[in-house]
Parts: sequence; C-alpha cells; structure tokens
Amino acid sequence: MSLFWELHSDLPREGPGADETTRKAAEKIPRLPEGSRVLDVGCGPGAQTLVLAWQFPQAHITAVDRHAPFLEELRRRARLSEVSSRIASLQGDMRALPFSDDRFDLIWSEGAVYIMGFEAGLRSWRPLLKENGWVAVTEISWLTGEPPDEPKEFWSRNYPAMATIASNCSMAQGAGYEVLHHFTIPERDWWTDYYGPLEMKMRALRLKYADKRDALAFLDEEQKEIDLFREHSPCYGYVFYLLRKESSPSGLKPRRSS
Repeated sequence: MSLFWELHSDLPREGPGADETTRKAAEKIPRLPEGSRVLDVGCGPGAQTLVLAWQFPQAHITAVDRHAPFLEELRRRARLSEVSSRIASLQGDMRALPFSDDRFDLIWSEGAVYIMGFEAGLRSWRPLLKENGWVAVTEISWLTGEPPDEPKEFWSRNYPAMATIASNCSMAQGAGYEVLHHFTIPERDWWTDYYGPLEMKMRALRLKYADKRDALAFLDEEQKEIDLFREHSPCYGYVFYLLRKESSPSGLKPRRSS
C-alpha cells in the first residue's frame, strides 16, 4: 500500500463534509419519484451515500469510485445501516461512466469533481440526467476575489482551476444548468470527519516512518494544506451547488476555448 492510501484509509470521510450538510443539500431537492435513480460520483467510503439512502427512501442509489477499499467500506456501512438493498456499488473511473443517457434523476458528488474539473464534470454528467434532473456537487471555491498570496500560490500549484462562486455559477449555466441554490459548507465540516482524523493518522505515521525521509517529506506536504486552511479559511472553502438540467438544448452554450 502506498503511503497516500495508508494515510487516506479508515477515515470517516475522504473530504470536507458532514451528514448534516449532506441532509441540508438533499432537503433542497424536490421529492424524487418512486423508483428514481441517484448516482453518487466519487463516493469514497460512502458517508454521504448513506445519508442519501435515508433522505430518498424511494430511490435506488449507484455509488461509483475507482478505489476498491472505499467501496468495501461503503458496503460494510450500508449493511450496518440496513440500506444495502437500495445501494449498488461500482468500481470505475468518473471520466468514463458506463451509463446510458437519460438514466438518473439526481447526480450527487461531494469533494470529487476536481478530478475532472468543475465544468468538464458538469458537461459529462448532463446527458446522463433525465429531463429536469438535478446535480448536487461540492467544489472548492474562492470566497474572495483577492485571496492572500500564500493560499493563491498553493492552489495555483495544486488546483489551478479553482474559481470563485460567481465563476462556477457561470460555468454551470454555460454547461446547460439552472443554478437553483448554493451555500458554503461550515468550517467545522473540514475538521470533524476529515482534517482532524487526518492529523491524528499523520502523527502515528510520523512515528512509524521516523527514519524514512521521503515519507516524512510527503507528510509535511499534507500538513501544509491543513495549516493553510487553519490560517486562511475565510478565503476559500467547499461550496455546495444545487443545479437543475435545463430542458431546452438551446440553453447549452459552447465550450469555452482555453
């Protein structure tokens, strides 16, 4: 097992979030029809997947992730929560989802769309949605138009596509969606189930790999991200975007040239 996966195993969540925040977003989605289909893209170990199963008891959920141990953990959690009969897990790449068009009533993705990029992800998901289908997605976003140099330099190296809320809303509209709502997730959602447990694991791994220079350098880089948010959390955060597929093809604007 690589050190990355050793660090990122057995965490409550694989990114900022909380059950309460997932429920808050789900409550803004109109009641789904009986037998509806929900796709959870980049589900990780499935914390939000289980919340969706309880929030939408009439729906069948397909959870996709490329990392098999995450899916094993999701299945374990689903059995304990007695919702396993309505959750199907699939190992796969979000950049090549094996689904037919017009299949899903709702596509959900927390902390994962950055793998494709916000706009590219939304464009790739749109054909999979039924008419007037919904997308609920979190994306790390600038909360200010003029962030300090330190976070700006860090994220320009690690996620140069990071944009402001206004820019992301504009991209969503250009990709053929109506922006119904957005909200910034609470700062505590970064710590309780993600950064807090991550720091605890990092302390243990520093002892385990105390004589491994490369391992310690990797852990130092991981710590930099955490320390950066600790100091500059007012400048950026994860934002939940609640989007509805526009029914008219004319609403889909051409992809912008780069």
